[in-house]
Amino acid sequence: MLLLETDFFEGKKVIVTGGAGFIGSHICEELIKLRANVVCLDNFSAGKRSNTQLLECDLLTVADKDVCDRDDDMKALFDGCDIVFHNAASKKNICLHDPQRDLEVNAGGTLNLLQYAMDHKVSKFVHASTGSVYGEPQIFPSTETHPLEPVSYYGVSKLAGERYVDVFHKLYGLDSTILRYFHVYGPRQESNEFGGVVSIFLRNIMEGKNPVVFGHGEQVRSFTWVKDLVEVNLRSAMNSVATGKVYNAASGIQVSINELAANMLKILDPNDKLSVEHGDPLIGDIMQFDISNETVVKDLGVTFNKDFWGTLKLALADTSAFLGQ
Repeated sequence: MLLLETDFFEGKKVIVTGGAGFIGSHICEELIKLRANVVCLDNFSAGKRSNTQLLECDLLTVADKDVCDRDDDMKALFDGCDIVFHNAASKKNICLHDPQRDLEVNAGGTLNLLQYAMDHKVSKFVHASTGSVYGEPQIFPSTETHPLEPVSYYGVSKLAGERYVDVFHKLYGLDSTILRYFHVYGPRQESNEFGGVVSIFLRNIMEGKNPVVFGHGEQVRSFTWVKDLVEVNLRSAMNSVATGKVYNAASGIQVSINELAANMLKILDPNDKLSVEHGDPLIGDIMQFDISNETVVKDLGVTFNKDFWGTLKLALADTSAFLGQ
């Protein structure tokens, strides 16, 4: 639960890339509550205009731009910018369909934003990365020093983005923090094939379809409540201890995909009309996550919500809000 009471963001110009998306819109929402002047930068390839319409106010500017754009409009957006929360990305599921675009957005787009940030003397750059940079975990629990051996195009492109952020910090002194996200869930999560497993299962069940588990279903995930992730982002911008750091932004919760599907059916299909189906395994799908969040908890004082089933049940009580309808 986000419990920030601060005037740190008040009056600051803050760019949130991917701001019309699932996580980005929640970051925009909290920044508006904290009286920041928020620029939601999104090309709406995945983000939803309905998410920005929920947040309409004098403090919000919506910019229909791609993170790869280099033009006068982009330059104008960065004029006077204090903080960037970079959440725009080519999602993991997309990389198999178009690995070239995956690279352009996750690596090239990040480089582009970093160049704008440097040119316009942005004071803080918070970069959203992913646990996929680790590849198949070898050390448990996995800390931020775990070897980086991605096994997917997505993991490779996101690691390239991390490296660019690190270079700009070390060579040019850009104040940056890298956050590795893990299996975020909550309201407004995309429910199409490019969304998260929770919302995909929800959509299937609401449409009277069996949830499909790829592979054997014993894959373990570390599901993280979206509001906790927002808090990690904001605290990373506020605290100098986060400068140059990389954090696992994960709850530490461990739930298998089989458990998730079975329990969602119990919540949403009490008459047992549906059942779990199994499909072919996904290429590059990682089997086990046991993530240490010790560093981010110690440095930033974040308290992660550990009641996965409780928060999920509450969130699913309003399925239209969860799916952003």
